Amino acid sequence: MSMEQQPNPILLSFPDQFQTERLTIRAPQWGDGAAVNEAIRESANELRPWLPFARNLPTAEESEIRSRQARLKFLDRSDMMLYIFDTVSGEFVASSGLHRIDWDARRFEIGYWLRTSWTGKGIITEAVHGITDFAIQHLNANRVEIRCDSRNTRSAKVAERAGFTLEGILRNVEYDEEGSMVHQMVFAKVRGIEF
Repeated sequence: MSMEQQPNPILLSFPDQFQTERLTIRAPQWGDGAAVNEAIRESANELRPWLPFARNLPTAEESEIRSRQARLKFLDRSDMMLYIFDTVSGEFVASSGLHRIDWDARRFEIGYWLRTSWTGKGIITEAVHGITDFAIQHLNANRVEIRCDSRNTRSAKVAERAGFTLEGILRNVEYDEEGSMVHQMVFAKVRGIEF
């Protein structure tokens, strides 16, 4: 079976911003670092067990550098960080994106974290629906994954609410910050089954 030659991803054109019912989801821009840094600092206690960047809080300048690097990666299509804003207030509420991209297979992994003051409002579930639809419609996705630490029940519930299927649990994937081995849950939606 032959595989159709895929164009270089940098040649692909698609929107760098879209909206859901309550959210504006877009690629990072110059100047986003301060808002992202404020949200990380507000949410550090909740993020620390799951995300390495929250263990050593970045400075505002470091967050700006990371946002600018994310913008460049979005443009060259090597990684697609997406920032999430409340459309009404314009406040930065979450970070997500499409990561570990395989353009030949059209496989993407959605990652996410939510600002603490915005928890319990269905923000991430809404964003995951929107980002999944974006990947299907604009990126011709064949597979969209969500992976999370098996102890991160809140993240797993987002995947379930968004209609992702638990395919399995990868055992002893990595060490956590205390040096214990952790397991990783793998959820997915695939073309021909869930969409």
